[in-house]
Amino acid sequence: MWTMPEPMLAAPVSDPGLPPVWAAEAKWDGWRALLSMAAGRMVPRSRQGTDLLPAFPEVSSGAAQLPDATALDGVM
Repeated sequence: MWTMPEPMLAAPVSDPGLPPVWAAEAKWDGWRALLSMAAGRMVPRSRQGTDLLPAFPEVSSGAAQLPDATALDGVM
Protein backbone atom coordinates (compact mmCIF):
# COMPACT_ATOMS: atom_id res chain seq x y z
CA MET A 1 0.00 0.00 0.00
CA TRP A 2 1.27 3.45 -0.93
CA THR A 3 1.54 6.00 1.88
CA MET A 4 2.07 9.74 1.76
CA PRO A 5 5.66 10.79 2.46
CA GLU A 6 6.40 13.07 5.39
CA PRO A 7 6.55 16.78 4.49
CA MET A 8 9.88 18.48 3.98
CA LEU A 9 10.36 21.60 6.05
CA ALA A 10 12.10 24.65 4.64
CA ALA A 11 15.58 25.46 5.91
CA PRO A 12 17.61 28.62 5.32
CA VAL A 13 20.66 28.25 3.11
CA SER A 14 23.53 30.61 2.40
CA ASP A 15 23.54 29.82 -1.35
CA PRO A 16 20.19 30.09 -3.18
CA GLY A 17 21.48 27.90 -6.05
CA LEU A 18 19.50 24.75 -6.64
CA PRO A 19 20.67 21.38 -7.92
CA PRO A 20 19.80 20.61 -11.57
CA VAL A 21 16.14 19.60 -12.14
CA TRP A 22 15.03 21.26 -8.88
CA ALA A 23 12.69 24.23 -8.75
CA ALA A 24 11.74 26.60 -5.95
CA GLU A 25 9.15 29.26 -5.35
CA ALA A 26 8.98 31.82 -2.56
CA LYS A 27 6.05 31.40 -0.16
CA TRP A 28 4.54 34.86 0.02
CA ASP A 29 1.31 33.82 1.67
CA GLY A 30 -0.98 30.84 1.70
CA TRP A 31 -1.33 27.39 3.20
CA ARG A 32 1.43 24.81 3.09
CA ALA A 33 -0.20 21.68 1.75
CA LEU A 34 0.56 18.11 0.82
CA LEU A 35 -1.61 16.64 -1.88
CA SER A 36 -1.81 12.92 -2.52
CA MET A 37 -3.63 11.06 -5.24
CA ALA A 38 -4.30 7.41 -4.45
CA ALA A 39 -6.91 5.04 -5.87
CA GLY A 40 -8.59 7.94 -7.69
CA ARG A 41 -9.03 9.91 -4.45
CA MET A 42 -7.34 13.27 -3.94
CA VAL A 43 -6.45 14.27 -0.40
CA PRO A 44 -4.97 17.71 0.37
CA ARG A 45 -3.73 17.99 3.94
CA SER A 46 -1.75 20.34 6.13
CA ARG A 47 1.60 19.47 7.70
CA GLN A 48 -0.36 18.51 10.83
CA GLY A 49 -2.60 16.16 8.82
CA THR A 50 -5.74 18.32 8.65
CA ASP A 51 -7.89 17.63 5.58
CA LEU A 52 -7.86 20.85 3.51
CA LEU A 53 -10.45 19.76 0.93
CA PRO A 54 -13.34 21.59 2.64
CA ALA A 55 -11.34 24.84 2.47
CA PHE A 56 -10.15 24.33 -1.13
CA PRO A 57 -12.78 22.26 -3.02
CA GLU A 58 -11.71 23.72 -6.38
CA VAL A 59 -8.38 21.88 -6.14
CA SER A 60 -10.08 18.52 -6.67
CA SER A 61 -11.01 19.24 -10.31
CA GLY A 62 -7.40 20.00 -11.30
CA ALA A 63 -6.03 17.11 -9.29
CA ALA A 64 -8.28 14.65 -11.12
CA GLN A 65 -5.69 14.65 -13.92
CA LEU A 66 -2.93 13.31 -11.66
CA PRO A 67 -1.94 9.64 -11.79
CA ASP A 68 -2.22 7.38 -8.75
CA ALA A 69 0.66 7.44 -6.25
CA THR A 70 1.28 11.13 -6.87
CA ALA A 71 2.41 13.35 -4.02
CA LEU A 72 2.77 17.13 -4.28
CA ASP A 73 4.14 19.48 -1.64
CA GLY A 74 3.45 23.17 -2.04
CA VAL A 75 1.40 26.23 -1.17
CA MET A 76 -2.30 26.60 -1.79
